[in-house]
Amino acid sequence: MSKFIDRVVLHVRAGRGGHGCASVHREKFKPLGGPDGGNGGNGGDVILEVDANVHTLLDFHFHPHAKAGNGKPGEGGNRDGKMGTDLVLKVPDGTVVVGKDGEIVVDLVGAGNRFVVAKGGRGGLGNASLASKARKAPGFALLGEEGEELDLVLELKSVADVGLVGFPSAGKSSLVSVLSAAKPKIADYPFTTLVPNLGVVASGDTTFTVADVPGLIPGASDGRGLGLDFLRHLERCAVLAHVVDCATLEPGRDPVSDVDALEAELAAYKPALAGDASLGDLADRPRVVILNKTDVPDAAELAEMVTPEFTERGWPVFEISAVSRAGLRPLTFALADMVRQYREDHPKAAPKRPVIRPIATDESGFSVIADPQEPGGFIVRGTRPERWVRQTQFDNDEAVGYLADRLARLGVEAELVKQGAEPGCSVTIGDVSFEWEPQVAAGVDIVPTGRGTDVRLENNERVGAAERKHASRARRGLLDENEK
Repeated sequence: MSKFIDRVVLHVRAGRGGHGCASVHREKFKPLGGPDGGNGGNGGDVILEVDANVHTLLDFHFHPHAKAGNGKPGEGGNRDGKMGTDLVLKVPDGTVVVGKDGEIVVDLVGAGNRFVVAKGGRGGLGNASLASKARKAPGFALLGEEGEELDLVLELKSVADVGLVGFPSAGKSSLVSVLSAAKPKIADYPFTTLVPNLGVVASGDTTFTVADVPGLIPGASDGRGLGLDFLRHLERCAVLAHVVDCATLEPGRDPVSDVDALEAELAAYKPALAGDASLGDLADRPRVVILNKTDVPDAAELAEMVTPEFTERGWPVFEISAVSRAGLRPLTFALADMVRQYREDHPKAAPKRPVIRPIATDESGFSVIADPQEPGGFIVRGTRPERWVRQTQFDNDEAVGYLADRLARLGVEAELVKQGAEPGCSVTIGDVSFEWEPQVAAGVDIVPTGRGTDVRLENNERVGAAERKHASRARRGLLDENEK
């Protein structure tokens, strides 16, 4: 027996970008071949796509982890790495994606609709792309970035035209079975229906879908019974139909009190669909009252008594029997007319030709704030500085010097000086902390002393070693008058 799953937690991870390649062209009789390291490939994206053949989130229930392909590293000979493979996850129509903060990320409605939930990491540049007039043959390349990784909640909200609402065992499943070709489970005990059942009904030129929502009880909007889990399946319904059991023997139950109790729950439940605000609250949807089980004599008399009260409220009333199929034809035509009228009043927007416009993004901004965890330290925040740090090989002096040049051009060095940063203070960018040395010249490209080295860092290390030796001799009282 297939299992209906309409809410899952999905852990997605986009692909990592491939590293760039640091290579120098070597060929006989061709000296000074120059850098020929290729770029790394971008990581693959994780994409959600609506598929008309998928009707449940069952696959994600058993396989909650999804990971896209990683980009391949670049190679010598100016060969770029292969891009990572995108991971396309098929979801049913009506899937709502909710972020970890509870905000709706996207509402996926319509077959073929796609959304990128996790973006793949950028591939690192090879040394061929980093060459300049000053750095003719860089001895380093940039690292690939990690892809986005996040946890999402997928919720399925059925796309149906008519939602059948009623107490447990009111006959909703039986009605779906006789109106359509659906074969839901039917029994004479409460909460037989544990999952929504959908059926397709054809009436004249109109075809519409009917959803049998599991039985609601008073307090459903506060989490009692099964109502809280399945009330969301009514959010997209054009028409709400109250299915009333006129043959119930439970004390204190009658058609009017049943409908009033359900109306209170519908009014208390607030839909939160992004992009479907035009639907309004459930209390605003068209209503119809279906008095079921009139094949029982006492039920027929009760239905005749309560019909005028519902009519006064302006709701169409139909007396039917799902068992004998009495009254089904007028009901079917009436529902078709209501759905058709609703579609005319709420037309779907015609698909527009996509217009691609570049999105202006300002990645040049950054901020420098005091580090609350490190007295005298600073934290640099910004899209560019944090990305540059992630792309840097810190075991390569030339790569570190290149990073210093980029930060200086952006104005990070000047801002640190402006805020009173002292030599040797802690500066944190992203996940990396280092001691700031303002005496290191930065902001201009220089000719390196060798591939993978940087004369500024070498000088800085020599100066630092001399200062440490001088301080040690001073502590031991070994300095002469000239050294003092």
